[in-house]
Amino acid sequence: MLISMSKKRVHVFVEGKVQGVFFRATTRDNAVEKGVGGWVKNLPDGRVEAVFEGDDDMVDEMIDFCWEGPERAEVTNVEVRSEQYKNEFGDFKVKY
Repeated sequence: MLISMSKKRVHVFVEGKVQGVFFRATTRDNAVEKGVGGWVKNLPDGRVEAVFEGDDDMVDEMIDFCWEGPERAEVTNVEVRSEQYKNEFGDFKVKY
């Protein structure tokens, strides 16, 4: 398996039944497992917002996860905005 050495950053907005279903905690656990930095939080409008930074392949896997979510989630849309990689995060946090 070839591992990508290039890095990227994305800002995502997840829509659907994504609050009250452990979306943030599951996102954090997945990001930590993959070595992706950033954060995730609930928005007042019912969406979940997150920033992922890390290896291309691992960030892509986090985007894929957002389309699935945890077991009780019902994702209807994921908006992905590419941003300039900043190497800003040492870990991944849930914001409140």
